[in-house]
Amino acid sequence: MSFRRALALAACGLAGGSVLFSAVAVGKQPARGAGGDAETRSAGTAPALLLPPPAASCPAAPGWAERPAGGGGYWDSNWDRREPLALINRKKKNEETGEEELASRLDHCKAKATRHIFLIRHSQYNVDGRLDKDRILTQLGREQAELTGRRLASLGLKFDTIIHSSMIRATETTDIISKHLPGVKKISTDLLREGAPIEPVPPVSHWKPEAVQYYEDGARIEAAFRNYIHRADAKQEEDSYEIFVCHANVIRYIVCRALQFPPEGWLRMSLNNGSITHLVIRPSGRVALRTLGDTGFMPPDKITRT
Repeated sequence: MSFRRALALAACGLAGGSVLFSAVAVGKQPARGAGGDAETRSAGTAPALLLPPPAASCPAAPGWAERPAGGGGYWDSNWDRREPLALINRKKKNEETGEEELASRLDHCKAKATRHIFLIRHSQYNVDGRLDKDRILTQLGREQAELTGRRLASLGLKFDTIIHSSMIRATETTDIISKHLPGVKKISTDLLREGAPIEPVPPVSHWKPEAVQYYEDGARIEAAFRNYIHRADAKQEEDSYEIFVCHANVIRYIVCRALQFPPEGWLRMSLNNGSITHLVIRPSGRVALRTLGDTGFMPPDKITRT
């Protein structure tokens, strides 16, 4: 058994508590005689590891950890189902032009522009409100939204739209931000409402929604991701800058999905009120995270996370 294989098995065994170490050093496996029994180890040779059978050494990997064989990481280039090769019928081929027609059809389906996605978390709100209509922004929350609006305006970008959650705290945040971005169209949607996207790993003791909430909210928030987060349409000629005003759980889940990180890890991140998260989606489908939860434009006494 190679040194690399022994270490791999040992690591799995430590995780499952099933490996017995007889020594720190790992030597070569002892040679076997004609009858298959191991020959006696000569004096001074480092003792070997006592390892369980490979099949019993590790539990099955979770679904999100399953990756194609091969070195390095893995990136699904067709994550948004807009990869040009996936959009054309490759069986339909002109016998005369052959590959030239295929190249032409591929070019017709290729994105040409970059999308800049700005995910804004709503400002501080009245957490004691029982109903959504009661959970309005606090005075500090309104000041935070002003600061966020000024920051976005200072970037000098031509924003196309502001799409916001229909919940009152996101709507009020949007109304204040939009004063600093005159002429930018506002669109309200229920898809971006706050919820429980997926059961977090590791679990937390202070927040445990019912399973049915994950089932209902998770499908909606995943639908929001698929609907709004993707490479530009092939007809889009210029780069776009879009603002989404929503909620911490929604933003964290979207970031994990966009970067193809395990979505179960969304609760390991934290976002301040009024913070700016900037995702970039290239024509190739590659995604980059420019900023995560930026509130550096706010004075320290204005920063909250509620």
